[in-house]
Amino acid sequence: MIHTDLFRYARVHRAVAILVGTGAVALLSAFFGGVQISLPSIGSGGVTTGVPFRRELPVLSAVFLVAALGGAMSTHEEMGASAMHRYRRNYCVALTLTVCVFSFAVEALAVDVEAGVVFVRSLLIWFGLALLSVQLLGIQLSWALPLASAFLLIWYPQEWWDWTSNSFTDLFSWAVTAMVLSVGTAATMATPWRRKTWSRR
Repeated sequence: MIHTDLFRYARVHRAVAILVGTGAVALLSAFFGGVQISLPSIGSGGVTTGVPFRRELPVLSAVFLVAALGGAMSTHEEMGASAMHRYRRNYCVALTLTVCVFSFAVEALAVDVEAGVVFVRSLLIWFGLALLSVQLLGIQLSWALPLASAFLLIWYPQEWWDWTSNSFTDLFSWAVTAMVLSVGTAATMATPWRRKTWSRR
């Protein structure tokens, strides 16, 4: 693959805007991540509950990343040949790795390495949910499933499944990461062109 072609593809598919947006989220977490968000607690007579700002910020980065799949030609690209799908895959992988590395570095410097790993883990889980949301609801509603899961984590927290607060060594959270990313990636790969190919076999 010619690198200049990939850069051209990235320029057309909002790479700069996505990197600026996700970079701003990482810096926002670094400077204001410790601020407690006051939210009403369900069934507690108006008592508010505090949630650290940085726990929910990765959902924004995940939704920004999924914007790479959009664009005026996105439907036609899904029907493209294998070369187009390679460009698309390589671009998304490179963009996601860049965002994860930058987010980890900023969070690790601002707090510690564990916070950086947890931030990236949350980002990847919400990215997988955003990919699935795109396939189920469309690119305009890529935020729907990630936001719904964020609300569940905020108002129905459980220590065993809250990946935003569990330790960076928590195996269950990493299993969720692998599962959600796999499902989201598989849903993205099941383009109309591929589904037609599979149905003929």
